Amino acid sequence: MSIVKEWLYEFFGSQPPVIAALIATTFTWFMTALGAALVFVFKSVHRGVFDCLLGFTGGVMIAASYWSLLAPAIEMAEEQGVPGWLPAAIGFGSGALFLFGLDKLLPHLHINFPQADAEGVQTNWQRTTLLVLAITLHNIPEGLAVGVLFGAAALGLPQATIGAAIALAIGIGIQNLPEGVAVAMPLRRQGVSRMKSFWYGQLSATVEPIAGVVGAMAVMFFQAVLPYALSFAAGAMIYVVVEEVIPETQRDKYTDYATLGFMGGFIVMMCLDVALG
Repeated sequence: MSIVKEWLYEFFGSQPPVIAALIATTFTWFMTALGAALVFVFKSVHRGVFDCLLGFTGGVMIAASYWSLLAPAIEMAEEQGVPGWLPAAIGFGSGALFLFGLDKLLPHLHINFPQADAEGVQTNWQRTTLLVLAITLHNIPEGLAVGVLFGAAALGLPQATIGAAIALAIGIGIQNLPEGVAVAMPLRRQGVSRMKSFWYGQLSATVEPIAGVVGAMAVMFFQAVLPYALSFAAGAMIYVVVEEVIPETQRDKYTDYATLGFMGGFIVMMCLDVALG
């Protein structure tokens, strides 16, 4: 374990922050593609397993929002002589409002909902497109969070280490695997071909490398906004969990499994951040 940790530190530490963010978010995309690739093996996933995986996703995102984003943001603000709660509150609220705005504007459809329940502006886009857009919304704050943290680590700030950035990328990557399943499997059940189901499943995460690069570049050029940027990513992630992930896990009889999955995801992300950060 220590050898792997040292190699990761050396590898990512030797990269320019934008390149490190691109590599890390490419990994998170790959994990989504890996999850989507399960359609080549299975046609469906038991609803209990599905809810447990979604719960795991929520647990990782909640833990990452605090351990990797909000806590460092508060410490950085205090180092800058600003009340720790101020940038955290402003950034957190702004991130939630940003996702709220996208949610109202961008046409999308949550998993297992009928097309009549599509959100955003009205459109005649196909159900497949709407499902992919829903997960794409989910992935924007994840990529942004990874990029911002790599950018922060490159500035040499003690509150944001390269280890913390690596831990966040690994955690996001792990929880992206069930996200790929969540897009590809419903499409496969609807009769979409295996290849198309896989294609749309991985496509939902292609926004992560873009968001990661944008996040890393932003904090490199505007260091003063770093606490706000970290909190912004946290607010956007929490919004996704509360608005989409948790409600979806409560739509069937496997809520206990979803809760256990959530607890497991939180533990995994917490351990990663403490062990690597």
